[in-house]
Amino acid sequence: MVELKVDNIDCYYESTKIIENISLHTQTGQFVGILGPNGSGKTTLLKSISHTLKPKVGTIILGDQDIYTMKAIDVAKQMAVVSQGSTVAFSFTALDVVLMGRSPHLSRFAIESEKDVAIAKNAMAYTGTLHLQDRLITELSGGERQRIIISRALAQEPQVLLLDEPTTFLDVANQLEIMDLLKRLCDDKKLVVVGVFHDFNLAARYCDSLILLKNGKIVATGNTDILTSENIKTIFNIDTIVKQNSMTKTPYIIPLSISHAAPKRSLTVHIICGAGSGSSLMKQLIDDGYNVTAGVLNLLDTDQETASFLKIPITTEAPMSPISEVAHNNNLQLIKKADFVIVTSFPYGYGNIKNLDAALYAVDQGIPTFMIDEYAYLIGLQDYTKGQAQEKLQLLKNKGITSVKDEPALLAALNCLAKKHAGHKTIAPQPVTTVIAELPEEVSP
Repeated sequence: MVELKVDNIDCYYESTKIIENISLHTQTGQFVGILGPNGSGKTTLLKSISHTLKPKVGTIILGDQDIYTMKAIDVAKQMAVVSQGSTVAFSFTALDVVLMGRSPHLSRFAIESEKDVAIAKNAMAYTGTLHLQDRLITELSGGERQRIIISRALAQEPQVLLLDEPTTFLDVANQLEIMDLLKRLCDDKKLVVVGVFHDFNLAARYCDSLILLKNGKIVATGNTDILTSENIKTIFNIDTIVKQNSMTKTPYIIPLSISHAAPKRSLTVHIICGAGSGSSLMKQLIDDGYNVTAGVLNLLDTDQETASFLKIPITTEAPMSPISEVAHNNNLQLIKKADFVIVTSFPYGYGNIKNLDAALYAVDQGIPTFMIDEYAYLIGLQDYTKGQAQEKLQLLKNKGITSVKDEPALLAALNCLAKKHAGHKTIAPQPVTTVIAELPEEVSP
């Protein structure tokens, strides 16, 4: 099998340098993903590799030859390209389209032989499209058309397959189907597959190695471990949480919305949460300018990882361990400094029931304390304490904890109170019912 080597290439459009000092060395059967923002040089790199845009500096070696010393037809016998948005505008049958892939192997004016038809049909059988051979390409769905285009590329009998955003405009099911197909080509036929992608998670799940580009230069290259929050921030200027998929053991990336500068408030919100129930709320409160604290959170809990990423002060406990008196008291110290306390809903067991005691403490201290109603009704389904958590929840209601219907209503209530107390360093403790009575009707419980 042939190997592909890109050695230190620079490419220009007229006098403008687009990519600089790019290197890529592939191995047989390897699936390589190229990621980067728009304008980073991804498509230019593919054009250069595909014998379309000759680099001004560096070489591209296919097997043991510089591709720019080869005839285009000879390159096409070893390398196939699925371009961005590949379409066929005329009403050819699917088989006719796939047979177009045999053109590099035919002499001028020659027609396809039985062998060529057999190769085309084998390609369609491999992609699961042989039953579509007599259908017009213009009548097929997006996923079917894309598999036909890949079949056409396979009919070239290439050893290297280049793809520019092969899953664009496809739904999730078709994206997975196409990516599964490409991975099989690497594993079964030992093709080298090099693809440009925008979806971090598809690339992380299927690719063996990645190249991260920005402004025409490589920022990082290696296996999928290079998909770190730091690298993604550097390249795309967005915040992300990177975790490991427990089933595939590959990274999966949770993008966070781009923060817009909000007026900094002198107000602190403490969140009693866990099991991921507070993660989105933490980010939203920070974006709204609040100081945020949280606890008690077990180490490795989703909310703990989010809080650490967002650099939120928290009190923690060891993984899978019950909340100790030390951790509980540390949590109370954070609550004492808070202007508001929010209780989300998450599974309660004997190990974390002290978090409801912390909520009771906040209410007793006169700190405005909220529970989100959309979670509250689930407590009976998430109570693994034989009713003890349910009893504490009822006690919280009796003492005056304020329920709001959802996160938007909660944020509206907080922002209303923040505006009312603008200019005050802290909000004087007062009964929750008094504070809520001052809210506009649309956010009052």
